[in-house]
Amino acid sequence: MIVIYNPTAGPRRVHRLWDVLDILSGNGVRVRLMETANAGHATSLAAEAAAGGAPLVVAAGGDGTIAEVAAGLAGSRTAMGIIPLGTANVLSQELNLPYLPRDIAAALAFRRTRTLWPGMASSPGGNRLFVQMLGVGLDAQVVHALPRSLKRVFGRGAYVAQTLREMLRYEYRPIHIRLDGDLAEAGSVIISKGRLYAGNYMLAPDAVSNLPGFSVALFGANGPCAALLYGAALPLNLLPRAPGMRLVRASQVEILDAGPAQADGDPAGAAPMMIRDAAMPIEIVTG
Repeated sequence: MIVIYNPTAGPRRVHRLWDVLDILSGNGVRVRLMETANAGHATSLAAEAAAGGAPLVVAAGGDGTIAEVAAGLAGSRTAMGIIPLGTANVLSQELNLPYLPRDIAAALAFRRTRTLWPGMASSPGGNRLFVQMLGVGLDAQVVHALPRSLKRVFGRGAYVAQTLREMLRYEYRPIHIRLDGDLAEAGSVIISKGRLYAGNYMLAPDAVSNLPGFSVALFGANGPCAALLYGAALPLNLLPRAPGMRLVRASQVEILDAGPAQADGDPAGAAPMMIRDAAMPIEIVTG
């Protein structure tokens, strides 16, 4: 079993990784641990493992690390396991994956899987696979501006503090998009494969992560007051019913305006970009 570990993700939760590895090793499972050295390294490590015929590659990190490993496994028969170590672990909560080390180890040993169909964002800067969601607007500005050191130390609190700072200087320009060819406009846009956002918070109740297509959240209201309203609605799971919020199903989304983008909580280059389904689904070990 190959485990790809991002040492910068969730240093306060790294004990979970060591506990899982101890349990696996104690039960005779041979594990090869590979640490990432920089952004994108997990993708190349996973691709090499898949090319070598590995039946299972495990991502140990946050949602960004998981997305990188998934990108490396795309198009192969290699399944992906997850040891959640990140700040929000949105995909793990979306799929109801285990968190206790013994349960994680058991899931990886038995290898029961479910299908996940990622999205693919294409821009002049290249292609970016995402497993949960891609956003443009204020949330993308926050992700791009957030220092990694603060994220590592303060976790979700760093996102809250950075959001309050960005709310005062963000320009709140309207974002123009095409949804399956139809023009639309919003203050912020989140293109989601799953139901959850920023943790265990409901964004798109109609999302289906194992099938092609996206749930697109269009935030019609714009400006600092609207951002405060949406931010307050999020932890109450009221975001889908917030004023000006609209959910649309689409199979292809084109972002027409220039601006930063974030995918699975990490910077993802800049729009304009085209978002489609990845060419093939991947299998996720669920236990």
